[in-house]
Amino acid sequence: MKVNIENLVSISEANQNFSKVARIVDENGTVIILKNNVPRYVLIEYGQLEKVKTIDDEEVGEVAKRVLSKHMKAFEKLSK
Repeated sequence: MKVNIENLVSISEANQNFSKVARIVDENGTVIILKNNVPRYVLIEYGQLEKVKTIDDEEVGEVAKRVLSKHMKAFEKLSK
């Protein structure tokens, strides 16, 4: 993940000047909020939330089955 240093904001600055942080999100799409100089939080526009997709256990299981079936011969050789 590439991080634009203009999108980095300390947690104290975010607390004291949230409107500035919101303006940065409007301009750049995201803000990384630092706590003790370590990235801790990401602030994005609500409209971007739908684009962020999480994988549930069922999807992971399907991917695992597909990988196993595709490479079954290699797994069998490795198991010997």
